[in-house]
Amino acid sequence: MQMRSLYSSFLMISLIGACVSGCESVSGLFGHDHRESANADVIPTWWDGPRVRPGVALIFQVGTPAAAPTTISTLVDQNGDVTGLPLLQEPVACDGLTLEALKQKLMKAYSVYYRQPQITVTFAPYDGKGVSPWGTVTVLGEVISPGPVNIPSTMELTVTKALQMAGGVKPFADRSGIKVSRCDKDGQVRSTIVDLKEIGKGGRVDKDMALRAGDVVWVPETWY
Repeated sequence: MQMRSLYSSFLMISLIGACVSGCESVSGLFGHDHRESANADVIPTWWDGPRVRPGVALIFQVGTPAAAPTTISTLVDQNGDVTGLPLLQEPVACDGLTLEALKQKLMKAYSVYYRQPQITVTFAPYDGKGVSPWGTVTVLGEVISPGPVNIPSTMELTVTKALQMAGGVKPFADRSGIKVSRCDKDGQVRSTIVDLKEIGKGGRVDKDMALRAGDVVWVPETWY
Protein backbone atom coordinates (compact mmCIF):
# COMPACT_ATOMS: atom_id res chain seq x y z
CA MET A 1 0.00 0.00 0.00
CA GLN A 2 2.83 2.37 0.86
CA MET A 3 4.65 1.77 -2.44
CA ARG A 4 1.37 2.18 -4.31
CA SER A 5 0.73 5.48 -2.57
CA LEU A 6 4.23 6.77 -3.37
CA TYR A 7 3.79 5.81 -7.02
CA SER A 8 0.38 7.48 -7.16
CA SER A 9 1.81 10.66 -5.67
CA PHE A 10 4.64 10.72 -8.18
CA LEU A 11 2.22 10.14 -11.06
CA MET A 12 -0.07 12.89 -9.77
CA ILE A 13 2.70 15.49 -9.71
CA SER A 14 3.99 14.51 -13.14
CA LEU A 15 0.59 14.53 -14.86
CA ILE A 16 -0.71 17.66 -13.21
CA GLY A 17 2.54 19.43 -14.01
CA ALA A 18 1.94 18.69 -17.67
CA CYS A 19 -1.68 19.80 -17.50
CA VAL A 20 -0.90 23.17 -15.96
CA SER A 21 2.37 23.90 -17.74
CA GLY A 22 1.17 27.44 -18.33
CA CYS A 23 1.13 28.10 -14.59
CA GLU A 24 4.11 29.26 -12.62
CA SER A 25 4.54 26.34 -10.25
CA VAL A 26 3.14 22.88 -9.67
CA SER A 27 3.71 23.34 -5.96
CA GLY A 28 0.98 25.96 -5.95
CA LEU A 29 -1.53 23.18 -6.55
CA PHE A 30 -1.20 22.13 -2.94
CA GLY A 31 -0.99 25.50 -1.24
CA HIS A 32 -4.52 26.89 -1.22
CA ASP A 33 -7.27 24.58 0.00
CA HIS A 34 -10.72 26.11 0.38
CA ARG A 35 -12.50 23.49 2.47
CA GLU A 36 -15.27 25.80 3.61
CA SER A 37 -16.91 25.89 0.21
CA ALA A 38 -16.72 24.17 -3.17
CA ASN A 39 -18.59 26.98 -4.89
CA ALA A 40 -16.86 27.92 -8.16
CA ASP A 41 -16.96 31.60 -7.22
CA VAL A 42 -14.42 30.96 -4.45
CA ILE A 43 -11.65 30.43 -7.01
CA PRO A 44 -10.54 33.16 -9.44
CA THR A 45 -10.80 31.97 -13.04
CA TRP A 46 -10.77 33.20 -16.59
CA TRP A 47 -12.25 31.89 -19.80
CA ASP A 48 -13.47 33.83 -22.81
CA GLY A 49 -15.47 31.26 -24.70
CA PRO A 50 -15.04 28.15 -26.84
CA ARG A 51 -12.02 27.95 -29.13
CA VAL A 52 -11.28 26.35 -32.46
CA ARG A 53 -8.87 23.46 -32.05
CA PRO A 54 -7.72 20.41 -34.04
CA GLY A 55 -10.55 17.91 -34.49
CA VAL A 56 -13.38 20.40 -33.95
CA ALA A 57 -16.17 20.36 -36.55
CA LEU A 58 -17.09 23.71 -38.11
CA ILE A 59 -19.82 24.90 -40.47
CA PHE A 60 -19.02 27.78 -42.85
CA GLN A 61 -21.33 29.85 -45.01
CA VAL A 62 -19.64 31.97 -47.68
CA GLY A 63 -21.49 34.33 -49.99
CA THR A 64 -22.32 37.90 -50.98
CA PRO A 65 -25.42 40.13 -50.75
CA ALA A 66 -26.16 39.22 -54.37
CA ALA A 67 -25.60 35.46 -54.15
CA ALA A 68 -26.86 32.66 -51.95
CA PRO A 69 -24.19 31.40 -49.55
CA THR A 70 -22.30 28.17 -50.04
CA THR A 71 -22.31 25.94 -46.97
CA ILE A 72 -19.26 23.85 -46.10
CA SER A 73 -18.88 21.47 -43.17
CA THR A 74 -15.36 20.41 -42.26
CA LEU A 75 -13.05 19.33 -39.46
CA VAL A 76 -10.07 21.36 -38.32
CA ASP A 77 -7.05 19.25 -39.23
CA GLN A 78 -4.28 18.20 -36.86
CA ASN A 79 -2.22 21.23 -37.85
CA GLY A 80 -5.02 23.53 -36.70
CA ASP A 81 -5.92 24.49 -40.29
CA VAL A 82 -9.08 24.50 -42.39
CA THR A 83 -8.89 23.59 -46.06
CA GLY A 84 -11.38 23.32 -48.91
CA LEU A 85 -13.08 26.69 -48.53
CA PRO A 86 -14.29 28.23 -51.83
CA LEU A 87 -11.66 30.27 -53.74
CA LEU A 88 -9.06 30.07 -50.98
CA GLN A 89 -6.02 28.16 -52.22
CA GLU A 90 -4.07 28.10 -48.97
CA PRO A 91 -5.05 26.45 -45.65
CA VAL A 92 -6.56 28.84 -43.12
CA ALA A 93 -4.78 28.65 -39.74
CA CYS A 94 -7.39 28.82 -37.00
CA ASP A 95 -6.10 26.88 -33.99
CA GLY A 96 -6.90 28.79 -30.78
CA LEU A 97 -9.18 31.36 -32.41
CA THR A 98 -12.69 32.23 -31.28
CA LEU A 99 -15.43 31.98 -33.88
CA GLU A 100 -15.54 35.78 -34.17
CA ALA A 101 -11.76 36.00 -34.71
CA LEU A 102 -11.93 33.30 -37.40
CA LYS A 103 -14.83 35.09 -39.08
CA GLN A 104 -12.88 38.36 -39.21
CA LYS A 105 -9.87 36.52 -40.64
CA LEU A 106 -12.03 35.04 -43.39
CA MET A 107 -13.69 38.38 -44.09
CA LYS A 108 -10.26 39.82 -44.80
CA ALA A 109 -9.28 36.85 -46.99
CA TYR A 110 -12.49 36.97 -49.03
CA SER A 111 -12.39 40.74 -49.49
CA VAL A 112 -9.86 40.02 -52.24
CA TYR A 113 -12.61 38.25 -54.21
CA TYR A 114 -15.84 39.88 -53.00
CA ARG A 115 -16.69 43.50 -52.36
CA GLN A 116 -18.97 42.63 -49.46
CA PRO A 117 -18.30 39.08 -48.34
CA GLN A 118 -20.95 37.51 -46.13
CA ILE A 119 -19.33 35.00 -43.77
CA THR A 120 -20.74 32.94 -40.92
CA VAL A 121 -18.85 30.39 -38.84
CA THR A 122 -20.48 28.08 -36.31
CA PHE A 123 -19.56 24.94 -34.42
CA ALA A 124 -21.27 21.83 -35.72
CA PRO A 125 -23.77 20.30 -33.27
CA TYR A 126 -21.73 18.57 -30.59
CA ASP A 127 -22.82 15.05 -29.62
CA GLY A 128 -20.30 14.56 -26.81
CA LYS A 129 -17.86 12.65 -29.00
CA GLY A 130 -14.69 13.86 -30.64
CA VAL A 131 -13.14 17.18 -29.61
CA SER A 132 -15.16 19.68 -27.61
CA PRO A 133 -14.69 23.37 -28.52
CA TRP A 134 -15.76 24.14 -24.96
CA GLY A 135 -12.59 22.57 -23.64
CA THR A 136 -11.77 19.69 -21.34
CA VAL A 137 -11.24 18.87 -17.69
CA THR A 138 -8.47 16.45 -16.72
CA VAL A 139 -9.43 13.75 -14.22
CA LEU A 140 -6.53 11.89 -12.58
CA GLY A 141 -5.81 9.56 -9.69
CA GLU A 142 -8.05 6.81 -8.36
CA VAL A 143 -10.56 6.65 -11.23
CA ILE A 144 -11.23 3.87 -13.72
CA SER A 145 -10.33 5.85 -16.86
CA PRO A 146 -8.06 8.81 -16.06
CA GLY A 147 -7.58 11.47 -18.70
CA PRO A 148 -9.43 14.36 -20.37
CA VAL A 149 -13.20 14.73 -20.03
CA ASN A 150 -15.00 16.88 -22.59
CA ILE A 151 -17.11 19.80 -21.41
CA PRO A 152 -20.57 19.73 -23.04
CA SER A 153 -21.99 22.67 -24.97
CA THR A 154 -24.30 23.42 -22.03
CA MET A 155 -21.16 24.14 -19.96
CA GLU A 156 -22.74 22.07 -17.19
CA LEU A 157 -20.06 19.77 -15.82
CA THR A 158 -19.69 19.17 -12.11
CA VAL A 159 -17.18 17.09 -10.17
CA THR A 160 -19.56 14.15 -9.78
CA LYS A 161 -20.45 14.19 -13.50
CA ALA A 162 -16.78 14.33 -14.49
CA LEU A 163 -16.00 11.38 -12.22
CA GLN A 164 -18.85 9.41 -13.78
CA MET A 165 -17.51 10.18 -17.25
CA ALA A 166 -14.10 8.94 -16.09
CA GLY A 167 -15.64 5.58 -15.22
CA GLY A 168 -16.18 6.25 -11.51
CA VAL A 169 -13.81 6.13 -8.57
CA LYS A 170 -11.84 3.06 -7.51
CA PRO A 171 -12.45 1.18 -4.21
CA PHE A 172 -9.49 2.81 -2.44
CA ALA A 173 -10.33 6.36 -3.52
CA ASP A 174 -10.53 9.03 -0.83
CA ARG A 175 -14.07 10.23 -1.53
CA SER A 176 -13.87 13.05 0.99
CA GLY A 177 -10.67 14.58 -0.40
CA ILE A 178 -11.26 15.19 -4.11
CA LYS A 179 -8.99 18.07 -5.12
CA VAL A 180 -9.88 20.48 -7.93
CA SER A 181 -7.03 22.72 -9.12
CA ARG A 182 -7.57 25.77 -11.30
CA CYS A 183 -5.08 28.13 -12.92
CA ASP A 184 -6.22 31.74 -13.27
CA LYS A 185 -5.16 34.25 -15.92
CA ASP A 186 -2.19 35.44 -13.88
CA GLY A 187 -0.79 31.94 -13.48
CA GLN A 188 -1.91 31.52 -9.87
CA VAL A 189 -3.12 28.02 -9.05
CA ARG A 190 -5.83 27.54 -6.44
CA SER A 191 -7.21 24.26 -5.11
CA THR A 192 -10.58 23.34 -3.63
CA ILE A 193 -11.47 20.18 -1.72
CA VAL A 194 -14.74 18.50 -2.71
CA ASP A 195 -16.31 15.91 -0.39
CA LEU A 196 -18.34 13.30 -2.28
CA LYS A 197 -19.68 11.88 0.98
CA GLU A 198 -21.09 15.26 1.94
CA ILE A 199 -22.68 15.61 -1.49
CA GLY A 200 -24.15 12.12 -1.51
CA LYS A 201 -25.08 11.20 2.06
CA GLY A 202 -25.67 14.77 3.12
CA GLY A 203 -27.63 15.69 0.03
CA ARG A 204 -25.48 18.82 -0.41
CA VAL A 205 -25.70 19.17 -4.18
CA ASP A 206 -24.66 22.79 -3.73
CA LYS A 207 -21.20 21.44 -2.84
CA ASP A 208 -20.90 19.68 -6.21
CA MET A 209 -18.43 22.15 -7.74
CA ALA A 210 -19.03 23.39 -11.28
CA LEU A 211 -15.94 22.76 -13.41
CA ARG A 212 -14.41 24.94 -16.07
CA ALA A 213 -12.08 24.35 -19.01
CA GLY A 214 -8.56 23.55 -17.88
CA ASP A 215 -9.48 22.36 -14.38
CA VAL A 216 -7.63 19.34 -12.98
CA VAL A 217 -9.56 16.92 -10.77
CA TRP A 218 -7.33 14.71 -8.60
CA VAL A 219 -8.80 11.73 -6.77
CA PRO A 220 -6.32 10.68 -4.05
CA GLU A 221 -5.91 7.26 -2.52
CA THR A 222 -7.23 6.80 0.99
CA TRP A 223 -4.60 6.27 3.70
CA TYR A 224 -6.76 3.87 5.70
